[in-house]
Amino acid sequence: MSEFQRLHVGPRLSELSVHNGVVYLAGQVPDDVTEDIKGQTRQVLGMIDRLLAEVDSDKSRLLMVQIFLHDIQDIGAMNEVWDAWIGEVPGHAPPRATVESRLANAQYRIEIVATAAQK
Repeated sequence: MSEFQRLHVGPRLSELSVHNGVVYLAGQVPDDVTEDIKGQTRQVLGMIDRLLAEVDSDKSRLLMVQIFLHDIQDIGAMNEVWDAWIGEVPGHAPPRATVESRLANAQYRIEIVATAAQK
């Protein structure tokens, strides 16, 4: 039997699930939508840090990241925050895709989906 768990389960989705040592995060969006793309990106990356820590993982263990931007013109500012965050663990930048997308809330500038390995 393989190991399987879900955390922060709600009526519609779980914030994360773990199967055989792989961590799957739901799309993470900012809590404070009044912030600009840099502020919203910092919020979301902080959420990812916290969720991964709950299941014995961290950003150095990221396997794949998908970034959805409300406006692709925000990519430069978003990348400034991303580069500082991922640069804290040199040599561990994961494969990544970044696309423009209509997000569930028009005030969201960013949503990030991530997959990581446990330690």
